[in-house]
Amino acid sequence: MLNSIDDIQKSMEKAKYICDRSLATSVYISQVLGKPLLLEGEAGVGKTEVGKVIAEIFQTKLIRLQCYEGLDSAHALYEWNYPKQILEILLSQTKKGKNDNLNIEKTIFSEKFLLQRPLLEPIQAQSEVPVVLLIDEIDRSDEEFEAFLLEVLSDFQITIPEIGTIKAKKRPYVTITSNRTRELHDALKRRCLYHWIDYPSFEKELRIVLTKVPELENKLTQQICDLMQRIREIDFLKKPGIAETLDWAEALVALNKDYIDKDTLEETLGCIFKYREDIEKFRELYREGICF
Repeated sequence: MLNSIDDIQKSMEKAKYICDRSLATSVYISQVLGKPLLLEGEAGVGKTEVGKVIAEIFQTKLIRLQCYEGLDSAHALYEWNYPKQILEILLSQTKKGKNDNLNIEKTIFSEKFLLQRPLLEPIQAQSEVPVVLLIDEIDRSDEEFEAFLLEVLSDFQITIPEIGTIKAKKRPYVTITSNRTRELHDALKRRCLYHWIDYPSFEKELRIVLTKVPELENKLTQQICDLMQRIREIDFLKKPGIAETLDWAEALVALNKDYIDKDTLEETLGCIFKYREDIEKFRELYREGICF
């Protein structure tokens, strides 16, 4: 456990995550109170990276549950290892004459035949330091799964009919991310601390790029960040986040560029935009002298 907000902020920056004090405060309070941290914001602003960095600075294991439409409790919690169970049944049949009291049903429905999924793994974790559970893009899952998740987050215990109730020895550090493609239920939000991660300011974005892509010249980094700030002021289908900024910066390093001219910009638009309509809109604005 890190003992102060300053410790959290310094440790995250040492792990190359430029962290506002407000985010460091949320991480610290989440750690102290043992409450999940819900991070919302546009795609590509660094929400998922927070969970990864928390695991790094706490020197513990990261367990990630990637949410998607149709995700159900069986795929998120546990499944039985059916091939292993069948093999055990076949082996038991050859021994049945030797041991008539063999209770095969009790045997095959024991913990050694469980396949851990991301929600069961942190509950059964035996490490001294709590693991980090990253529930990524919860808004992509169905409301039914979100309701199921409430039970897990309340007590960090699950009941398996064939085995009984399994309770976590240490509550994991939980980080939940959402791109806000739909509203989350109030019941989930009440169980979490909340933090909104916005697009970075010019100064913060400059620090991030210089930290993550140190090979870039300072002048080129300023040019990249200045253009990104101006692009985000325009109503595109998908405004580029810091992830796109870093992709673009790394692409320019790979191309041995030290300045962004018209040809370089045209060649690398695919690093910035992910929709054809946005690329065409940018080109039109560029011709009119609005964007660059």
